[in-house]
Amino acid sequence: MTDTPTPKQTLILWCLLGRHGGALQSEVVPRIDKADREALIAGRYVEAARQGRSLRLTVTDRGWAWAADHMRDPLPPGARVLQDWLALIHRHLDATGATLADLVGLAPEPEAEPPPAAKAKRPVRKDADDKTAAKPKAAPKPKRAPETKSAKTLTPKMLTPKTLWARIEDAYLAITGGERATAVRLSALRARLSDLDRATVDAGLAAILKGDPRARLSQFTDPKSLDAAERAAAYSPAGEPFHLLWIQS
Repeated sequence: MTDTPTPKQTLILWCLLGRHGGALQSEVVPRIDKADREALIAGRYVEAARQGRSLRLTVTDRGWAWAADHMRDPLPPGARVLQDWLALIHRHLDATGATLADLVGLAPEPEAEPPPAAKAKRPVRKDADDKTAAKPKAAPKPKRAPETKSAKTLTPKMLTPKTLWARIEDAYLAITGGERATAVRLSALRARLSDLDRATVDAGLAAILKGDPRARLSQFTDPKSLDAAERAAAYSPAGEPFHLLWIQS
């Protein structure tokens, strides 16, 4: 890939930026080919992390900076409407001194799903004259499931440094689909390790930060590219936040 993304790759960047800088690959239109995705990653415009069965693509600081300076670069012919709007936005930002990150803003908090509606009970037909009619049997009480170790919140005293590292590594590989040397957001890692309390996960991250050659932590340098979930999941020793985990190949 050259220093400049192709028109289609530029359109992909704008699609991601329109979603506050990140989205699942399956949600992006136009459909992202592997070659275009790998080219954007190789050019350090986009980072990819496994999320479920899909990939979450996130625009990097380099991608944000490039987009802000190339708002009038050509897009595919079918994106003429977006091309015209970007030209208008470019003039507005120049006139007001605002930044692209100011315009995009933080991603909104996800809306809580409403609780499922309760099913109406089917009325039981009774025959007043039939005294021998059998009464409906009461539903058996559900048995209480036995408590398992995974249902408990584990604390640092329950894990050795070796087993804690193994849990972090297993969660990392589950998120990336077995790949290493790939950025994983700490929000995704903490969700995968939900049976561990925050202090336990932080203890494992602290060991990595002290110089573990197997892994490293890194940051998103542009705070405006972070949503509330990423800020909450950050590991912040001495007030310096880290948002990404890399395990070396």
